[in-house]
Amino acid sequence: MAFTLKDGGTSFQFPVNPEEVSISRSKGYETINMLEHGEFDFAQGEKVKEITFSSFFPKEYDAFYCMDKEDFPDPRVAMNMLNTFLVSKKPLRFIISETGVNVPVFIVSLNSSFRGGETGDIYFDLTLRTWRDSKVEKVGSAASGGKSGSRTDLKKSSKTYTVKSGDSLSKIAKLELGSSSKWNEIYKLNAKIIGSDPNRIKPGQKLVMP
Repeated sequence: MAFTLKDGGTSFQFPVNPEEVSISRSKGYETINMLEHGEFDFAQGEKVKEITFSSFFPKEYDAFYCMDKEDFPDPRVAMNMLNTFLVSKKPLRFIISETGVNVPVFIVSLNSSFRGGETGDIYFDLTLRTWRDSKVEKVGSAASGGKSGSRTDLKKSSKTYTVKSGDSLSKIAKLELGSSSKWNEIYKLNAKIIGSDPNRIKPGQKLVMP
């Protein structure tokens, strides 16, 4: 079994396998509190997996626990390589041979330590998070066949205001637009509904907001 990080054509194999690897999986959810009914959870899909393990870079090769003598790295060179991966903005590929683990990842945490009596050895704790490409579909792309149907949908979803008893255009402008002086903007959009007199609006009328 070998633990390897690949960055394009660069391949880095850990010289000493960790004793344990932890892979954390979880599902996202949103909790909604409905009056008189309590809380309800709604699933939102799988969260990013987190992979953590600890090992060390020995100063001297030891066939008892080291993997490959030919590619045996100096501990400082190995840590510099991991630091380069840490600051990189491109995903790496993490592979554990003889298992199903072969995933794109980012290094999100790298901690190192030294121990007395083990001169030159560098111990480390590593945390990886799996990466996946974000693909955003265009609204209405399937139905419109590449036409600008989605823009028409945006117009249909414009904000509206239903007139209540005691309302005036200046009052609505103050509440909805932040300034009573913008009443004329509302009137221009709704002149056909309101009529020639902007002061004669009626409860129940639905006015389109600027």
